[in-house]
Amino acid sequence: MAVMTRWLDADEQRTWRAFLTATRALMETLDRELQRDAGMPHAYYEILVRLSEAPDRQLRMSDLAQVTGSSRSRLSHAAARLEEAGWLRRQECPTDRRGQLAILTDAGFAALAAAAPGHVEGVRRHLFDPLSPAQVDQLRRISETLADHLADDRTAS
Repeated sequence: MAVMTRWLDADEQRTWRAFLTATRALMETLDRELQRDAGMPHAYYEILVRLSEAPDRQLRMSDLAQVTGSSRSRLSHAAARLEEAGWLRRQECPTDRRGQLAILTDAGFAALAAAAPGHVEGVRRHLFDPLSPAQVDQLRRISETLADHLADDRTAS
């Protein structure tokens, strides 16, 4: 049985391309600014943030990969770089010898604290300032809807 392709109409195509362009440009800009101002890519910043918010500033590597949307191999590479910088350390998980914990060091927390003000200003300047309060509310609601839909889709696979 052949499935009919539901092609995008002109408005949907324009919306899709605007969404792609905006999200790519935003993430590239924030990444470039973090590299310039804090010496770290956005992916490393996200790892440090997630660890800073976790109990005892630590997470299992598999859980950290999941919450950052990273593959385990990509996270392992990033963790090695963060260990070299002294911002993270890994240790065996006491409850599961096959697992590893990623632990945010005091130096990593300090690096995050130093990077956060500039990053937050960038997010404000590039995402929130150009939008009206109503648009910010719409963006939040749209983003939550998409995140929920995609989370449901991931668990169904």
